[in-house]
Amino acid sequence: MIQEKVAQTTASASGVVPTLLALRGVGKVFSNGVTALSDVNLTIREGDFLSLLGPSGCGKSTALRLIAGLSTPTSGVLDWRADGSLDRSNIGFVFQEPTLLPWASVFDNVWLPLRLKGVSRAKAAPAVMEMLARVHLTSVENAVPRELSGGMKMRVSIARAMVTKPRVLLMDEPFAALDEITRFKLNNDLLELWQDERFTVVFVTHSVFESVFLSNRVVVMAARPGRVFDELAIEASYPRDEAFRTSPDYAALCRQTSDVLINAINSTAGAHHDGH
Repeated sequence: MIQEKVAQTTASASGVVPTLLALRGVGKVFSNGVTALSDVNLTIREGDFLSLLGPSGCGKSTALRLIAGLSTPTSGVLDWRADGSLDRSNIGFVFQEPTLLPWASVFDNVWLPLRLKGVSRAKAAPAVMEMLARVHLTSVENAVPRELSGGMKMRVSIARAMVTKPRVLLMDEPFAALDEITRFKLNNDLLELWQDERFTVVFVTHSVFESVFLSNRVVVMAARPGRVFDELAIEASYPRDEAFRTSPDYAALCRQTSDVLINAINSTAGAHHDGH
């Protein structure tokens, strides 16, 4: 344990970011015989904002569920950092739908993960109110979900996932159903939260523009079977704002990422056409 910690400290000091999780040869075959993932090799580093980008059916959400422990791989291993400092309670998950308790207030929805850990409402209040402030929802703490817009519901969902201060935040297309203006605003707020807290994010998306704006790494996946097709480093500095969104650098990165995604889709189409 001491040697591991020394090694990690040395690695950090030398500018090498420690690995948090490595997927090695990971495959997933569903009970109906569909191969969702095949031989996926992927390294997730401490503090990454990593997007999984790809067409429907490429196994993005399946990979996320494996990382969350909601499903188990058929082959290969998920190799978590060996110092024992990370377990499933350090992981937050934001689903595509907000999945809020319809009868509970915003406050009580955010309190839920702490409540399940045995933390009383009074004891949880500072952490809950801090997270509501971070997602700009303190004015609606007593509202119930039906009184909120789609964007506000998603903010509640993010606050609920973050209230336990997870080391890893998994997000499964959380903004896909939102209008563009709301989506841009939530992208900005998520990046601000990530920069302040420096947790690790694995973010599933169909959107080239969203993946490039948010991420320091974009992993492009292909389907049939689901696999890693390519990886791009997004070497634009943070913070990223509206000036970045309208910059030539952003446009060039989006074009480059889009080209890789088109190649991944074409490789899928080719495999499907060949009957593989």
